[in-house]
Amino acid sequence: MSSILVLGCMWGDEAKAKIVDYLGGDADYVVRFQGGNNAGHTIVTGGKKYVFHSIPSGILYPNTKCLIGSGVVIDPIAFIEEVNSLEAGGLKLAGRIMIDKRTGLVLPLHKVLDEQSETRLAGSKIGTTKRGIGPAYSDISARVGLKIMDLAYPAYLKQRIEELYAYHNLTISAAELNQQLLELEKAWAVLASYVTDVETLLNLNKNKDLSILFEGAQGALLDLNYGSYPYVTSSRVMTDAVGTGTGYSARKIDKIIGVYKAYCTRVGEGPFPTELHDEIGQRIRTTGNEFGSTTGRPRRIGWFDAVAASYSARINDIDSIALTCLDVFSGIEELKICTDYEVNGERSKLFLSHPLELEQVKPVYQIFEGWDKDISGCLSFNKLPRAAQVYLDAIAELVKVPVQIISIGKDRSQTFTHEVGGE
Repeated sequence: MSSILVLGCMWGDEAKAKIVDYLGGDADYVVRFQGGNNAGHTIVTGGKKYVFHSIPSGILYPNTKCLIGSGVVIDPIAFIEEVNSLEAGGLKLAGRIMIDKRTGLVLPLHKVLDEQSETRLAGSKIGTTKRGIGPAYSDISARVGLKIMDLAYPAYLKQRIEELYAYHNLTISAAELNQQLLELEKAWAVLASYVTDVETLLNLNKNKDLSILFEGAQGALLDLNYGSYPYVTSSRVMTDAVGTGTGYSARKIDKIIGVYKAYCTRVGEGPFPTELHDEIGQRIRTTGNEFGSTTGRPRRIGWFDAVAASYSARINDIDSIALTCLDVFSGIEELKICTDYEVNGERSKLFLSHPLELEQVKPVYQIFEGWDKDISGCLSFNKLPRAAQVYLDAIAELVKVPVQIISIGKDRSQTFTHEVGGE
C-alpha cells in the first residue's frame, strides 16, 4: 500500500483540492483527517466548478472511495445537504463515502457559541466562519462533545445533549430539544449507511496493493499548536495529525507534498508580515479570484513569505512542493519574495510565533522580474517564460525543497510535473 499526504503549508486556501484532484485518479482512497465544513475546497475540471466542504476532493473520480477520519467534525444536516447537492449535479456517491464512527458532531448549539464568542471578543476576534467548528472541537477536548455513533442511541443522545447545554450553563426547552432530536433522527436514517471504522479499514488493508491520498484542510500555519496562535484553526493541521485523525500512523506515509501558492493569502484575523494593501494586492485578489469558497470573504494578499514557508516545510518534513496560481502573476512587472524578517534592526530567517513579534516584522525582500506572457497554456517548464522559471528556482532554493508540481490555472488540465531545484 502506498500513501501520499497533500498538506497546505501556509494559512490555508493554497489550492490543495486541485492537487488532490490532480493526483486522485490513481488513488483507491482519499482521506480527510481534520477540519470541518469551514473548509472550502474548489475544483475546476472541464470548465465545471465544484466546491466541497466536508466531502474529500477525490469524489470526482468514480472508482475512488472517500473516507472521513475521526479527526474531522461533521454538521450532519449540512453534510446531507452537500451530498444531495452533488448528487443533483450528477455525481454518484452511493457506496463511495465512509465516515469514521468516532467523528465529532457539530450541533446547533455550537453555532450559537461560535457567534457569541466572536461577538464577545470584538477587537480580538479570530475571524471564524461561525459554523460552530471551534466550539465542537472544544467540547470534544472537554469530553462533553458528541460523536456520530451517538446518533444510533436516541435515549443516550437526548441525555448527552441535555448535559451539553448544562455544561455551557444554557437551557433548552422541551420543544426545542424534541425538534433537534427529530432532525438528528432523520439525519441518522441517511448517515447510518456511511458510518464505518476508518481506522480498521485503512490498517487492515495496509498489505494490499492500494493507494491512499490524505487530504488536509486549512494550512499548517493555522495549526492549533504551531500556527500563529491564537489566530489559528481548532484542529491539528500538521503531518502528524494524519495519525490522530485517522488511526493510520503518519510513520507509514511514503511522501508528503506541501502545497504553496506563488503568493500568500490569509482569511480572518492575525498578523501577516508580507500583506499588500495596494493596487498590486487588489490585482492579485481579482485575477486569482481570492474570495473564500465557504464565506465569500475577500482573502488578504501578500508576497510569498519564504521564512514562513521554510518553517512549515521543516515542521511537516515535506518531500516536495506543489506550487499553485503561478499564472496569476502574468502581467505584473516586478515580483517579490520575503527572504528574511527584520526586527529591531536585526535580520533573521526564523519564523516568529507570537502575534506581537510578527506584527513588528519588517519583511526583507528579494526582487524578481515579472513576465507579460499569459502562461495558462504553458504545460511544461520549458514553455514558461525565463522569469517564471527563475521565480520557481528561487522558491525551491529558499525553502530548500524541490518544486515538483506546478499549476498555471484553475482547471485540472492546467497542471504539470517538473522537478525544480531543492537541496
